[in-house]
Amino acid sequence: MQFPESWLRAWADPDIDGQELAHRLTMAGLEVEDADPYAPPCSGVVVARIESIEPHPNADKLRVCQVDDGSGERLQIVCGAPNAAAGLLVPLARIGAELPSGLRIGPVKMRGVESSGMLCSARELGLSQDHSGLLELAAELQPGQDLRQALNLDDTIYTLKLTPNRADCLSILGVAREVAALTGCALRVPQAPRVPVTIDDRLPVNVQAPDLCGRFAGRVVRGVNARAATPGWIKSRLERAGQRPVSALVDISNYVMLELGRPTHVFDLKRIEGGLTVRWARDGESLTLLNDQTVELSADVGVIEAGGTLESMAGIMGGQASAVTLDTTDVYLEAAFWWPEAIMGRPRRYKLNSEAGHRFERGVDFSTIPEHLDLMTALILDICGGQAGPLDDQIVNLPAREPVRMRLERCARVLGIRLDSEEVGAVFARLGFAYERQGDDFIVTPPAARFDLMIEEDLIEEVARIHGFDRIPDRPPLAPALMRVPPETLYGPHALRAALAACDYQEVINFSFVEEAWERDYCGNADPIRLLNPIASQLAVMRSSLMGGLLANIAHNAKHRQTRVRVFELGRVFARDPSVADGGLAVAGVDQPTRLAAAAWGPALAEQWGEQTRPVDFFDVKRDLETLLGARAAGLRCEAAGHPALHPGRSARLLLDGRAIGWLGEIHPRWAQALDLPHAPVVFELDAQAVSERVFPAPQEQSRQPVVVRDLAIWVDAGVPWQSLLDTLKQRIAADDALSVVKDIKLFDIWREAATAQQRSLALRLWFQGRDATLEDRQVEHCVQSLLDALTQEHGARLRS
Repeated sequence: MQFPESWLRAWADPDIDGQELAHRLTMAGLEVEDADPYAPPCSGVVVARIESIEPHPNADKLRVCQVDDGSGERLQIVCGAPNAAAGLLVPLARIGAELPSGLRIGPVKMRGVESSGMLCSARELGLSQDHSGLLELAAELQPGQDLRQALNLDDTIYTLKLTPNRADCLSILGVAREVAALTGCALRVPQAPRVPVTIDDRLPVNVQAPDLCGRFAGRVVRGVNARAATPGWIKSRLERAGQRPVSALVDISNYVMLELGRPTHVFDLKRIEGGLTVRWARDGESLTLLNDQTVELSADVGVIEAGGTLESMAGIMGGQASAVTLDTTDVYLEAAFWWPEAIMGRPRRYKLNSEAGHRFERGVDFSTIPEHLDLMTALILDICGGQAGPLDDQIVNLPAREPVRMRLERCARVLGIRLDSEEVGAVFARLGFAYERQGDDFIVTPPAARFDLMIEEDLIEEVARIHGFDRIPDRPPLAPALMRVPPETLYGPHALRAALAACDYQEVINFSFVEEAWERDYCGNADPIRLLNPIASQLAVMRSSLMGGLLANIAHNAKHRQTRVRVFELGRVFARDPSVADGGLAVAGVDQPTRLAAAAWGPALAEQWGEQTRPVDFFDVKRDLETLLGARAAGLRCEAAGHPALHPGRSARLLLDGRAIGWLGEIHPRWAQALDLPHAPVVFELDAQAVSERVFPAPQEQSRQPVVVRDLAIWVDAGVPWQSLLDTLKQRIAADDALSVVKDIKLFDIWREAATAQQRSLALRLWFQGRDATLEDRQVEHCVQSLLDALTQEHGARLRS
């Protein structure tokens, strides 16, 4: 929010300078982001009146002006501005003056005519970029006045960086209320004027949606002059607050919003047929707004309708159908309370930058609507003339201001200092809070403008702000130092990240909000968790998998001519689960597990001369996964299964020690083609908690006996997976003590006579090693035969001759 210091001091003028005032506001939570001078420094510039003007004898575009600068003697100034005219008050830079550009004014001759000074435009004074003519000053100024004093150019422009909960400070009144509470100065709140009601005209209003509009007030004003000039003091304040003056009626509405925080709307009464109806929009309805943008509305957007025509988007922006123009003579003034929940997110959905919507979605004071509407009416009658009708005020459904209890002991524990009840009571009194005492407890009823006071901690924060954060002593915490040794078997998130980084993966952090198409295509999730207020239209649902973000990272890098990408992410996913109860960080009905996912695309190895380039495949990524698991990789199993995002023949469900922990596989060709990737990435996604425990090292004595290696080739049905054969061999080894000498089994060759052959040949390599003695051939042959018998009995395998 931007505003001039002079406007703020008209409401609250503490006896401190502007720098100290900015510091006090910042320390109270209203961060002053910028405090810049309104005008750059200059000297020797005064108000002057052009008394007469004549053509330059030697130049067609120049004119010779006789100027009264208040010194008693007329000055001759040569000027080329097109708007120079007799009787006009303009800035004059006298001889010796210095302008913001650094230019020093001296006597000069212009085409043979002496010029004793310079008449200035707004750009030459650094006030704006307007260089079309001289800066025209108000007629009530006197020649000879110092321009900086006459126009209050020594003003400071404050820019507040407000947090979303402090909607009450989106106005001069709100900030002034804070300044008065912080400094103890008087708050000059003008009394609501008594508007003379001279006509009895009313406009019927039907509020059909109490969950949209809680209060609606308005009045008819006839016979206004919309072409009346906006007073200079209103224009000046609007411009210094970053608003562009438009016309008297619009400027008054904007002025009331900035000064009082009360968004209002002015309807052209002659362009309204019948009364007004406040309701929710119907799907498919459209409305042309004041910015000439036509929007298609949905059923969760509020509208104001008149005679079957939509007149405005409730609480956000008015429509063209009833907008005031310079020919408007009769108006209807409207001020209402719109429920914040009914406005939240709608301006961003339609990409609207609406000052009214910015305030209403945060909460606007609903108790002072009649007073503010009277003040606005008085300004219109004073500036534009006209006759006012009676004020209609409908109270439909206002928020209940529930009392909030604050315990003095709790306040002391949170702040770390003890304040007595009188000090706390004084803080609440300075803030204008209504409260009562029950022992050491304060029961505070939040004001209608403060939508941020809901729990005990909110009141404690108010006490800390007004007491002063800088007055709270800086004491280090005192606590016994207990050394807590983390379990050696814990493989925390940092260790997981380090392990994957060591495997040549780079970490990414993606949004938890994703495109709905990702959930449907990659996860088969037809009912994702939707966001009520998405930050962008395409990021509308919560992710239930990390794969979509990683694939988007790969696609983005591929489009930027990267040929090899290996990325991973450790983060939460979100899925519906009715068994999850509400509590702590948990949300009822939503499971939020932490997942670890990685994706590899491009060559398996970085380009080099020693290895032939080949695309990364399933087994490359499986090796990285086994490296991540370390000793626990012995318990990893891959079971063929289908996943919506993965290739049906190149994907597997991952099981660790018999528990399903995730998926591994190549992306389905359909999705690789959709991402415009020449070949498919390989990804895995795991339950991070399942892989966060490591096996504690158990030392074993090394055998000194030689190792015996045997190869075994067998025929089995082509449909028998290798994993089932390996499970059979391990079961036989565990059941037969004589087979304890079998140390390892590897599959090193697969062969079949033709692609359609019913059987295939598997070649196994077996390692044997005795513990206390060298193995004899008969022992080894017995072990080989026992393993072959197990495969024959369970899977019908036969020895390949």
